Amino acid sequence: MDTAELVHALRLAIDPPGEVNIEALQELVRDDAAAAWDIGAAARHLEVSPHTLRYYERAGLIAVARNAAGRRRYDAGTIRRLVFITRMRAAGMSIAELQRYLALADAGSETVAARRELLEQHRAMLRQRIAQLQLALAVTEYKLTTYQEGHDRITP
Repeated sequence: MDTAELVHALRLAIDPPGEVNIEALQELVRDDAAAAWDIGAAARHLEVSPHTLRYYERAGLIAVARNAAGRRRYDAGTIRRLVFITRMRAAGMSIAELQRYLALADAGSETVAARRELLEQHRAMLRQRIAQLQLALAVTEYKLTTYQEGHDRITP
């Protein structure tokens, strides 16, 4: 493998194709205040299980209204909150950290500094994880390139 191929493999690790954009986030958010979803529709939209949504409710992360029959109805505000929760969980934020953050958010604007500090700590952890994953991706790209050339110069 020459230097150009190694640089290309490293570039893919640092700047992979398929970036995240604002449209991807907007697809997750519901702004239709007139309608509410049942637990199945909300779970499908958020790509989580109904069990997960019930767990978030038991953990105090969300409050869900009920219809006359006692069935959960997820309004636009709850879905927006769940988008935040599911993205933070996917990014490794613990339930305890989410409980703390959301309690601060519910307490009002005087808690902005504390919320910002919590998110800055989470961002630092994410950046460290991303750097580790980028290095792992670079190693994977390098190995795939050596296999594509028909030989494996580095063991394993």
